[in-house]
Amino acid sequence: MFNTNTISRFKDLETPFYYYDLGLLRHTLDACKMASDQYGFHVHYAMKANFNPKVLETIQSYGFGADCVSGNEVKAAIANDFDKSKVVFAGVGKSDKEINAALDADIFCFNVESIQELSIINDLAKAKNKKAKVAIRINPNVDAQTHHFITTGLDENKFGINIWQLNDVAETLRKCASLQFIGIHFHIGSQITDLEVYKNLCTRINDMQDWFEDHGFQVKVLNTGGGLGVDYHHPDTNPIPNFEGYFKVFKDFLKVKPGQEVHFELGRAMVAQSSALIARVLYVKIGQKKNFLVLDAGMTELIRPMLYQAYQKIENLSRESGSESQISNLKSQIFKYDVVGPICESTDCFQKDVELPESFRGDLFAIRTAGAYGEVMASGYNLRDRVQSVYSE
Repeated sequence: MFNTNTISRFKDLETPFYYYDLGLLRHTLDACKMASDQYGFHVHYAMKANFNPKVLETIQSYGFGADCVSGNEVKAAIANDFDKSKVVFAGVGKSDKEINAALDADIFCFNVESIQELSIINDLAKAKNKKAKVAIRINPNVDAQTHHFITTGLDENKFGINIWQLNDVAETLRKCASLQFIGIHFHIGSQITDLEVYKNLCTRINDMQDWFEDHGFQVKVLNTGGGLGVDYHHPDTNPIPNFEGYFKVFKDFLKVKPGQEVHFELGRAMVAQSSALIARVLYVKIGQKKNFLVLDAGMTELIRPMLYQAYQKIENLSRESGSESQISNLKSQIFKYDVVGPICESTDCFQKDVELPESFRGDLFAIRTAGAYGEVMASGYNLRDRVQSVYSE
């Protein structure tokens, strides 16, 4: 992602900013498309991961659909030329305003998360003399083996409809003349790196589609969700996720019937490695028990480490970008630092006890794998300026 010319370019730019490697983004999208196309799978990009305009422009150019979880994401997808017939609208709390806008846009499908929501969409569609296509999001009670904050497929989670409610779902669907049932939807969590988890999901999907067909419903769409993780510890060694292995699990274990479509909703895996947050050291504080590097970026620019206790690799670009002999010499002078931000909160810490070359005021730092849930979660807390974006091209 970084070479000497790139780092030299950074020296003249005001920090902090997000740096987007559009070449790496395209390589990642190439890999995703090649792996999914060989099985005829449909991929929708999860807009919540990153809605930077250039990122969306690049993803849309590959013909992917869009997975949206708000009315404004639906609008943004269509405004950025995503085919509305490939736009799905999920989310546990869709407002009437958002539903009406999506109905007016004639999107592909609503992923419905409660029985009450089915009735609401039916009433709003009826008022417009429309028929809304719906997929039922089922909570399969499959453990994603990931952080509990980003697990979404257990009975204890707020998402989806529980299996014990399916008889009521079937009864409601039969009563709702303004709904067209097209399939079933699942999403069990995020940053999943153990592909065995998806085998368990396939078993549940197979059971659920049999249940619906036994009760008189034709299942045209199997939407498996997403959640494929990335390697935060080794972004240079593994810049592109194992799309081939991921899609092959579903090819091997999902029971796909003639005429059925298999859909996926991938976000992090498509964009995470393509960006890094670039910041400068404002102050170096040397203490008796702790050393601190105070950056000009903090939780207002990247909140994942504070919110999820997430690891993201931290690099001192100024000290690791010289000749091999310089690097060797500098790396022998290793210090432990707590890398923190300027925000008036004790939780504003990217990582504790990071081993780094001795660092100084003005050094450029990169916090890697920040392309997913980085810029999109930035805030103006402490009346901070909004973080800017810089691109490789």
